[in-house]
Amino acid sequence: MGQAAAIMIPWARPAFFGNEESYLMQAFRSTWISGGDFVDRFEEEFRRYCGTRFALTTSNGTTALHMAYLALGIGKEDEVVVPGFAFLAAANVALHVGAKPVFAEVDPDTWCVSAAGIERCITRKTRLIVPVHTYGNVCAMDDILSFADHHGIAVVEDAAEAFPSRYRGRLAGTMGGIGAFSFQATKTITTGEGGMVVTENPTLFDTMWLYRNHGMKNVRYWHELAGHNFRMTNLQAAIGCAQMEVLPSIMRERRRIQALYADLLREIDGATTQRFEPDVDAVLWSCAVKLHPEAFPQGRDGLIAQFAEVGIETRPGFYSASQIGLYKAAPLPVCDEISRQVISLPTYPTLSNDQVASICGYLRSFRK
Repeated sequence: MGQAAAIMIPWARPAFFGNEESYLMQAFRSTWISGGDFVDRFEEEFRRYCGTRFALTTSNGTTALHMAYLALGIGKEDEVVVPGFAFLAAANVALHVGAKPVFAEVDPDTWCVSAAGIERCITRKTRLIVPVHTYGNVCAMDDILSFADHHGIAVVEDAAEAFPSRYRGRLAGTMGGIGAFSFQATKTITTGEGGMVVTENPTLFDTMWLYRNHGMKNVRYWHELAGHNFRMTNLQAAIGCAQMEVLPSIMRERRRIQALYADLLREIDGATTQRFEPDVDAVLWSCAVKLHPEAFPQGRDGLIAQFAEVGIETRPGFYSASQIGLYKAAPLPVCDEISRQVISLPTYPTLSNDQVASICGYLRSFRK
């Protein structure tokens, strides 16, 4: 293969439709660039949108999970059930707090973890279940919550990729005991880096607030517990406030792209999209496609290289936990198969209809 062309269609691009620059400069000129009014405003606007009692900004989506684990007291000897195919921040945080991640198989069509997959992983040491709403799809939360409640196990939703998708009318991230969100540069709304946790539980909120702020509460430099600095800056929160104002436009454009991909990909034999159940109203973070080996014998990595040659950036699916030696995971045949065959296509609000058609046209032409 020849040298890759310059990237004409990136995999992701943030969309700034409103007051991002204006609010950022307001925060900058205020001199309150760490904490400040925009942080409080962003938390309140996000809380209201989610309909939860509490919302708390964090430095990123991974520290959102970390705060949740710490507030729940997850630690040594505890087991945390996570999906074996997903972005594995939830597993990494388990290791950081001394717990053991246990990996569940996902549904072969939705690519999300189910109550049935979780049930096979439960032991007397299981303290936490973390459903990950992959690519903007949403796990079947009623079954998972019912199972968790029956066994007395906490649930933290990793909704980093799924804001503002819904399941039976409820926002992803608002159904478990704690929901964790990411505002990293590629996410549906962005603050560059940044995250949020939401909860209905005042004790969990207070504990997460302490962990976020070095464990200090009422007396400066007096540590109630061994906390971290997980705070979001006022500069980031300013961008977040502007993004919340244009969220309807962002959602509209993402739905346009999602619908167009669905129509065009339906016509390409050997390329199967993620399935969304009727209960799910998804706002896709990324349109991902599972490749059938007979149609694409060059494989996922070969296809990524072919796209690169025509200036289109794509990404592989997540590596399954059983493919990564770090996790010492048991075999996960379903997760492994999805991991080997999934390619993630460009998905962002300013992607034009012609660009989506071009991407799908190249995908069709690369089919053997």
